Amino acid sequence: MSTDAPKLSPVEKIKQDSEFLKGSIDTEMAADTDHFGKEDIQLLKFHGTYQQDDRDKRVELKKSGGGKAYSMMVRCRIPGGRITSDQMLAQLDLCDELGNSTLKITTRQTIQLHGVLKRDLRDTINRINEIELSTLAACGDVNRNIMCCPAKNADGVHQEMLQLTDALTEALAPQTPAYHELWITDPDTGEKTLQGGGPVVEPLYGPTYLPRKFKIGIALPEDNCIDIYTQDLGFLAVVRDAKVIGYNVLVGGGMGTTPALKRTYPALAKRMAFCTPDQAVDVAKAVIKVQRDHGNRADRKVARMKYLVDEWGVEKFRRSVEEYYGQPLKDCTEDDVTGFDDHMGWQDQGDGLWSYGLNIENGRIYDDEQRQLKSLMREICQTFGTELRMTGHQSIIVTDLQEQDKDRLIEIIQRHKVPTTEQTSTVRRWSIACVALPTCGLAITESERRLPSIIDGLEQPLAKLGLDKERFTVRMTGCPNGCARPYNADIALVGKAKDKYTLYVGGGWLGNRLGYIYKDLVPDADIVDEIVGIAAAFKANRNADESLGDFCDRVGKDDLAVLAAAAERP
Repeated sequence: MSTDAPKLSPVEKIKQDSEFLKGSIDTEMAADTDHFGKEDIQLLKFHGTYQQDDRDKRVELKKSGGGKAYSMMVRCRIPGGRITSDQMLAQLDLCDELGNSTLKITTRQTIQLHGVLKRDLRDTINRINEIELSTLAACGDVNRNIMCCPAKNADGVHQEMLQLTDALTEALAPQTPAYHELWITDPDTGEKTLQGGGPVVEPLYGPTYLPRKFKIGIALPEDNCIDIYTQDLGFLAVVRDAKVIGYNVLVGGGMGTTPALKRTYPALAKRMAFCTPDQAVDVAKAVIKVQRDHGNRADRKVARMKYLVDEWGVEKFRRSVEEYYGQPLKDCTEDDVTGFDDHMGWQDQGDGLWSYGLNIENGRIYDDEQRQLKSLMREICQTFGTELRMTGHQSIIVTDLQEQDKDRLIEIIQRHKVPTTEQTSTVRRWSIACVALPTCGLAITESERRLPSIIDGLEQPLAKLGLDKERFTVRMTGCPNGCARPYNADIALVGKAKDKYTLYVGGGWLGNRLGYIYKDLVPDADIVDEIVGIAAAFKANRNADESLGDFCDRVGKDDLAVLAAAAERP
């Protein structure tokens, strides 16, 4: 057998030769072109930006002999989704002045700007840093934005979780000075500033960083609102007597798959070990080091940590983590996920103040004739000036409101023609979608632009079935990469071919079970009818207190198809 080292993927060589993510980005920024070369495109992801083009314009531009309509997507790193009103106002200014006049709240509790031209990229990232946010490590083969329960709660438990979020963010951030050298300018001189000094070293990541992206989430057993089982690394708080005594550590979650390659698949994380709060940061570093040194660098399609965990088994993986950490870890406690709160509507913070969760459909903040979400956010920020928190369901929580502010907030929302959470149907409230067309280069089908009309078609039949208050998740993605976490949802639509979707069922709103393929290559025009059939079968055949996902999981694919065909539909 050959003892040669496996051939590395092309991206690994790009990282190796990049001088710690610097590459030739500066030279390309100075060039009179509207797009970057393929090597720097890979490096730019670590800096928080993707190169895209408007796919709606491709045919038209090709006919006229032109190229592509290039632009950049710029993503912030906002740990736990916490943002001040002033920061939100600045983001709204950026989207109007340098973007496409919309903001996108992501499924990882952060914000994306779309439509930023290459010539405006440095100004955009610099201005984001001026408001004390960052784009560093929002994308790329590093730990990305850390998710944490966004509830504003006066209890010490939520505060401890947020403290861990911040500690992990700082400890796991890339150390390369290339980010500041490329993007940050001195406000007095206008000169680019190189922070730090001495040799360029990445003590955690090394010169080639991780084999693939890495995601972390922190949750409570009774509130899995960040989908902890979909994370590469999850910390599930173990609470005793209103205090976090430690965390059950979960490893190996990940949603992306390539259906044509059987070696790829979505996976839920596995329970590995227990750690105390003061061990958590170093345990996270140990997990990352295991993935750094043993993850697959030859084939990026199987480079996520879930494949290493599955190949080794969780016990071998744990032993390796303990070796890097330096001592054994205790076994997990019995604590596991039991609930999910989307934090919408009014919630008592426990300190005499209130929070209000406002559903933002698919996370898109915009103004048009029908509704003025962007203007609404401006008035909320200017009127109340409080902290905002973004949820894993792409919505926003307005925090620290006085009792007397309640009616005023609702009046502002309604004046901007935006439905309140109380006016939003349950099925719409529990739905999310990725961006997909026209800007995502991986999208096969529509997602964000299509899901609202699908929900429109579902609302009346669900009401007639008496299921309008039934909670189940509907998630839609334009490709199998799974950015909207479809594979553990009650119902999911995943783009498979032009105007055709794979329909998954049998996951659940709790997030701890994968669904199965119910039907493949479902035409777009048949989606609503297929889901209504599932709902009708559920209504007629469910057990007491059984959720839709539990029902689909119990009856299985073949029986579900029979029951759906026989069920009386409204």
